[in-house]
Amino acid sequence: MPIALDEKVCRQSVDNLNQLLADTITLRDLYKKHHWQVAGPTFYSLHLLFDKHADEQTALIDIIAERVQLLGGVSVAMAADIAETTLVPRPPKGREPVPVQISRLLHAHEIVLKEARTMAKQAADGGDDGTNDVLVSNVIRTNELQVWFVAEHVVDTPVVRVDDATADASAEGGRAGDAKTDRGKAAAGRG
Repeated sequence: MPIALDEKVCRQSVDNLNQLLADTITLRDLYKKHHWQVAGPTFYSLHLLFDKHADEQTALIDIIAERVQLLGGVSVAMAADIAETTLVPRPPKGREPVPVQISRLLHAHEIVLKEARTMAKQAADGGDDGTNDVLVSNVIRTNELQVWFVAEHVVDTPVVRVDDATADASAEGGRAGDAKTDRGKAAAGRG
C-alpha cells in the first residue's frame, strides 16, 4: 500500500493488531456470554452494562480489523482462528457466579491493555502514527473506561438479602437494638 510507511513496520503492526483483534473479539464474546448468563440481585444493571460494553468492543473490532487491512494485511476473522490466537483464557461452558464473571472480564481487559500499550509504543517508535492513534485513542481509552465501570461492581462482602438480615436480627433477639442504645449513650457521654 502506498501509505509512506516501511513494509517491515506495516508487517509488525499487522501482526500486533491481529493478536489484539483476536483478544478483543474474545473479550467481546465474554461480555455477550456474561450478558446472557448473569443472574442474581445485580442482574438488570450488569445485563445492560455487559451488553453496552460488548457493543463498544464490537466497534473496536471493526476499527482494528480495518487498520490491519489498510496496512496490507489480512485480519483474523473466523472463530477457530480467534480461539487459536487469543491470549484470553477460555471460560467454561456453563454459568459462573457474578464475582467470577467480573474477575474474568477484568483479567481480559488487563491482557488487552498490556498488549495495546506495548504495541502503541512499538508503532510510535516505527513511525506508524495511525496504528498508534488507533491503539491509544480507541483501544486503550475504551478499555480503561470499561475497567472502571466493571471494577465498581467488585465487592468485598456478599450481598445481604432482606430475608437474611431479618433472620439474623430475629436470631439475635434484639441485641442489635441494645447495641445502638449503648452507642448512643456513649456518644452523648452518658455511658
